[in-house]
Amino acid sequence: MTSIGGTEMVDWNLAVATATRFVRPGPEVSRDEARAIVAELRKHAKSSEAHVRAFTRMAQSDEADEAPHDTPVLVVDRPGWIKANVAGFRAVLKPLLTKMEDRRSAVPGGAVLGAVGGKVTGVELGMLLSFLASRVLGQYETFAPASRDLPAAAQGGRLLLVAPNIVHVERELEVEPHDFRLWVCLHEETHRTQFTAVPWLRDHIEGEIQAFLGETDIDPGALLERLREAAQSLAGAKPEGEEGEDDGGRSLVDLVQTPAQREILGRLTAVMSLLEGHADFVMDGVGPEVVPSVAEIREKFQKRRASGAGRLDQALRRLLGLDAKLRQYRDGERFVSAVVEEVGMDGFNRVWTSPNTLPTKQEIAKPADWIARVHRKADGAP
Repeated sequence: MTSIGGTEMVDWNLAVATATRFVRPGPEVSRDEARAIVAELRKHAKSSEAHVRAFTRMAQSDEADEAPHDTPVLVVDRPGWIKANVAGFRAVLKPLLTKMEDRRSAVPGGAVLGAVGGKVTGVELGMLLSFLASRVLGQYETFAPASRDLPAAAQGGRLLLVAPNIVHVERELEVEPHDFRLWVCLHEETHRTQFTAVPWLRDHIEGEIQAFLGETDIDPGALLERLREAAQSLAGAKPEGEEGEDDGGRSLVDLVQTPAQREILGRLTAVMSLLEGHADFVMDGVGPEVVPSVAEIREKFQKRRASGAGRLDQALRRLLGLDAKLRQYRDGERFVSAVVEEVGMDGFNRVWTSPNTLPTKQEIAKPADWIARVHRKADGAP
């Protein structure tokens, strides 16, 4: 990261320290039990690879630089998840923050203001991560930079399994622990398979993210105005002249976007719906053969996912846009299920041919439109 006067736009170390300080403690387990859980999660992550590839018929790409088993599988605690995600944020946001730092350097006193702002932003990011760190069960980090404590594949990528969160949920749901751990690993292994079998996918998503960030309005006045509108909406007020509009279902992220960003986000939403829905479809499709209690797990997990932990949790999920994440799982799984039912798994796998065969946001909602577009064109129909 470039810096002005020895400061950065985000105090990343403070973000880690804040998140680690405020994150909730995990469930109580003995040292021997913890070791056994870690060993079992590693075993399930390894065995999931064959199950997922057989079910999806997605082979390792010749263009990939490493085999899936060379992508590190890290079983982490909540502070470990925080450190990994801060490293990922730092890498992905570097171009945007560099641009903002250049803008700041032209302002008198910008370095001093930046030092204060960097700490404020670090605390805010830390508080956000402390909330999320107790909720994520697993994560395939697509853009993970390698470090001494957190290895990654040569082209980026590592699989994280957050052991205390998995144990917490399996106890809360009162499901069979061994089945639940394998079920979670099947979902995350599907994500690893998606990126190792489709080599262009990582660069495509990174390009969309950078285009989104590149459209960010960094004019302070315009940004403050957008944040003011967001705050008024979340407080139940309406900006002057907008009494007839209903932004009650929009998140803070939605409200600070430019029109160009909304267009890009529509494409990103479609891709993420595809990836998350595909993972849900696979974990349930493989489940009956290797996870005896998969039906019970899915039923209980769906209820938990939909309800949230309480009113505060639901408010925060809405503010952060996490409800949109839940819709991605649901809508994406419906898309994958409908396409596979109509054209089979091989027909569905045409989705991985190129960026042009990815579904649009509208096609996610109407799978028949994607089938008509992609299969008719590929089969030479008019």
